[in-house]
Amino acid sequence: MEPFLNFFETMPIWMKAGWVFVVLAFFWILEGYYSLVVLKYKKWKHAKTNLILLAFVMIINAVFGIATAAVFIWLNDSQFGLLHLFKAPIWVELLLSLLVLDFIAQYGVHYLLHKVPAMWRLHIVHHSDKNVDVTTGTRHHPFDFIIRETFALLAVLIMGMPIAFYLFYRILSVLFTYWTHANISLPPKLDKAISYLFVTPNMHKFHHHYQMPWTDSNFGNMFSIWDRLFDTFVYDDVSKIQYGVDLADHTDDENISIQLGIPFNKTVVSKGKEVKEF
Repeated sequence: MEPFLNFFETMPIWMKAGWVFVVLAFFWILEGYYSLVVLKYKKWKHAKTNLILLAFVMIINAVFGIATAAVFIWLNDSQFGLLHLFKAPIWVELLLSLLVLDFIAQYGVHYLLHKVPAMWRLHIVHHSDKNVDVTTGTRHHPFDFIIRETFALLAVLIMGMPIAFYLFYRILSVLFTYWTHANISLPPKLDKAISYLFVTPNMHKFHHHYQMPWTDSNFGNMFSIWDRLFDTFVYDDVSKIQYGVDLADHTDDENISIQLGIPFNKTVVSKGKEVKEF
């Protein structure tokens, strides 16, 4: 298993970036053949806004890469973290690390992005998309993504995990992000069966419904167990889903300047949630 993990540690930057676009392209193609919903929109125009936000995300990733490298150097020298307190097979350490990363850097921070008013204003940008497809997975306000990356580093520090674990998690996270947002239809029984352990496309679509309480449900990214444990799991009839978010339905979801300004726009008010200004 160590050679497998070492591959991710030595994976060149061009391959990491390539993975993002390969997975994005794969689900983009599948959407054309196995659509969950027939979306009446101009796909490339819609994608433009989300891909511009992806560019911001990749720049932030590069900056955080420097901070991450410094954290792993310190962890290696200090032997700080829970993984240094016991001995276990490498696959056990990897699984524990993935679970903690998914809980803190995905479910936990996502829950806070919905519950903390100032953080929710940033996260509105992700939910304002009225046509959820694979590119919606890239749709995050830059400040929203910075918060997410900070929580990921917190999980790394808590566990004291090697960098290979973290990089493997990032590869899996990209796959699940695009898989769960993709406008694809799985056989209902298969989707529901998978959702007992992993987040599925249908399961995550309820999270993108424009009204409460579904908006505040299904926070997971990879593992669905957190939503089941903390009673935030929802699974219903997907035909009832309407994309968007009630407090931003009057905004242009395909205008990048409007989307970047939503957190600071006093005209964005909510009927379903209390939203405070910065």
